[in-house]
Amino acid sequence: MTKTREIRVGTIFIGGGHPISVQSMCATKTQDVEATFSQIAHLAETGAGIVRVAVDSRRDAAALEEISRRIAQLGPDLREKINLSVDLQENFRLAEQIAPFVAKIRYNPGHLNHTEKDISWREKVRWLAGVAKNADVALRIGVNCGSVDTENFQDTGVNGEIALSTAENGGNAKNTHLHPMLASALHHAAWLDEIGFERFCVSLKDSDPRQVIAVNREFAKNRPDVPIHLGVTEAGMPPAGIMKSRAALEPLLFEGIGDTLRISLTVANERKAKEVAAGLALVADVEAGRRTVTGEWSNTGLNIISCPSCSRVQNSRFVELAEKVAEITMFAQNFPVTIAVMGCRVNGPGESDHADLGLWCGADCVNLKRQGNLLGSFSYDEILPKLLAELNFIIQNLPKKPQPS
Repeated sequence: MTKTREIRVGTIFIGGGHPISVQSMCATKTQDVEATFSQIAHLAETGAGIVRVAVDSRRDAAALEEISRRIAQLGPDLREKINLSVDLQENFRLAEQIAPFVAKIRYNPGHLNHTEKDISWREKVRWLAGVAKNADVALRIGVNCGSVDTENFQDTGVNGEIALSTAENGGNAKNTHLHPMLASALHHAAWLDEIGFERFCVSLKDSDPRQVIAVNREFAKNRPDVPIHLGVTEAGMPPAGIMKSRAALEPLLFEGIGDTLRISLTVANERKAKEVAAGLALVADVEAGRRTVTGEWSNTGLNIISCPSCSRVQNSRFVELAEKVAEITMFAQNFPVTIAVMGCRVNGPGESDHADLGLWCGADCVNLKRQGNLLGSFSYDEILPKLLAELNFIIQNLPKKPQPS
């Protein structure tokens, strides 16, 4: 595998054959300066090379500036370990306010069209690249299955699968069936090339390990120069979430694909460092040549998708709810049903729409969907019996397996 190019993120480098860095993301409210500062320091101390913080408003941005000042006052040993990345969704214009205080900016291609719709995504990315260049920071093109830019990158393949790579097809994308995540990543990377900005990496994340492997292999084949951030989005609760992440990331790492990674887990704030520990353990196993994954990941039984706890979660009961869902649905382990438990608006709509049963958690209530159709909104105390009733209905109506004659 050809080495990707090297890009600097604060005090570390990703790509270019540098050691694989492990990342995590703060679950505290960004405006809670004390809690967020403490969690950043703790995650860095436990081995996170990059720590991501969500910024959705000018108040978040102001809080990040204060957090940055506090980091600057730390002793050099810890201060040098902290490399902040900021997560932008709809509010991409906030990049200008926060760029002086971070090492990397992550933007979501699927959310660029949510605001200022009269401006093309290309011009928005040009502006973001200009901000990043002026502030001497890196960019990440962060593509997620739950929020793909379907307006610009429609899936022309069969069942969302990748049929051909552009490289195999002589570079002619018109005759190529591309997964929409892959199409989005390739187009954004090509545009950054065209405007002369090279200090970027790409992530292509899905909740299905098989799709993560497929799209990342294909991206690496087409763009072997671009550093890749690996991850399974909404991997769920440990230990299942760790196993699901390993099923996707370990094969890719052994193939030489991936320069930095995050294992995204649904855990309470005080257990957030478990993401770092799981990531470091995976990297150590790969470096030592230890393989723990045998065969392809299979979702033949119950599949619970739950997003990692982050500052956008509107109610901290989301994590407890996800744990209870896993507990009360154990009886359905052998049934091919997907349940998504989502904590915020970023990937909540997409994942809950694609699941057999989707729980999209708000501040005071939980939206319950069955195969994309909203059944109603219920309080956190009411939702579990409603979920069980719907799960039993789905199980009872599953196609019967033919009996041997």
